[in-house]
Amino acid sequence: MDAGAIKNLDDILSTEQLEAFQSRVARYDENNEFFHEDFEVLKESGYLIQAVPEELGGLGLSFAEVCQQQRRLAYYAPADALAINMHVYWTGVAADLWRSGDTSLEWILREACAGEVFAAGHAEKGNDVPLLHSTCKAERVDGGYCFTGRKNFGSLSPVWTRLGLHGIDDSDPGNPKIIHAFLPRDADGFEVIENWDVMGMRATQSHDTLLDAAFVPDKYIARIVDEGMKGADLFVLSVFVWALVGFGNVYCGLAQHAFDKALASIPGKTSVCMTRSMAWHPEVQKGVMEMAVELDAIKAHLDRTADDWSNGVDHGAMWGAKALMTKYHAAEGAWRVIDRAFELAGGFGIFHASGWERILRDGRIGRIHPGNGAITTEFVAKSYLNLDIDAQPRWG
Repeated sequence: MDAGAIKNLDDILSTEQLEAFQSRVARYDENNEFFHEDFEVLKESGYLIQAVPEELGGLGLSFAEVCQQQRRLAYYAPADALAINMHVYWTGVAADLWRSGDTSLEWILREACAGEVFAAGHAEKGNDVPLLHSTCKAERVDGGYCFTGRKNFGSLSPVWTRLGLHGIDDSDPGNPKIIHAFLPRDADGFEVIENWDVMGMRATQSHDTLLDAAFVPDKYIARIVDEGMKGADLFVLSVFVWALVGFGNVYCGLAQHAFDKALASIPGKTSVCMTRSMAWHPEVQKGVMEMAVELDAIKAHLDRTADDWSNGVDHGAMWGAKALMTKYHAAEGAWRVIDRAFELAGGFGIFHASGWERILRDGRIGRIHPGNGAITTEFVAKSYLNLDIDAQPRWG
């Protein structure tokens, strides 16, 4: 698709295609299977290269435009959008660096256009500050690095061809480095552990990846930076923004779907004690008002952050806090909307056939999805109080 032809949200994916995605959501969830049919449509449409600059063969969308696409996809198929966000944010990070004059990751953009699929390998057990720290060991060897450890929540596990991961090289204990790299699917020394049997966002198929001296050649080493926030260069900050605000838009899209689903059901609800539908009940009207206010606030916050990033607004080192605040607001607010919508939908909502229990399961995941409330509180408060985020001990 020609980027110059994109004028409307439905120029990449049509409403008919998205409705087809929606028709398969329940099956993917029920069977705990990956969204293979949807994924092929997404690839064919150019959705996976929407963030790649037009000059390099992509669709050339800005961060703000990609966020709108992701929110729209999530409205119909939230697990699809959440999983695809992992690929999209790598291409977005590389694109923003490329536009700034840093072509070190141009290969990501070219490989994406050639059909490679990028995923994220940052989550680790025992590490509540992913990206900045790591429990995964990175050892320098001839021609590259070997990574040893276990990565969790590897969305797109059935289809990724490049796993973006990080590990710590502590060969110099006084100056540890975080190594950011991309593991090719044909590499030796790793195994995808198919353990994704979870409560929500099941179609993401986010399996664990076990690394046993998995070799990544130098050409796929993206960055070598200091451990902690002192190593947060434009690459690291870009990952924060693209990933976290992307997640926020996914949960916003799901909340909008829940809101609309509740609105559609309310006029058909009746009571023997009322002459008109439950739409006329004051408590129902209050609930609708509260959801509408919440959604407007979430969307305004998401849009402002995305627009600021896209327009080059200089928030400096505060960008990490900005990204976390935005995701936190979106996920927490989305859950309030979803929970209230479920309540207004009435008793039928507890039945599996209603679809509400799946929406509740998917929506609740957002509140623990990185960054959760604990890390957001710490990071944002320390940023505004001008406290050293890397200081030890972290509290007290």
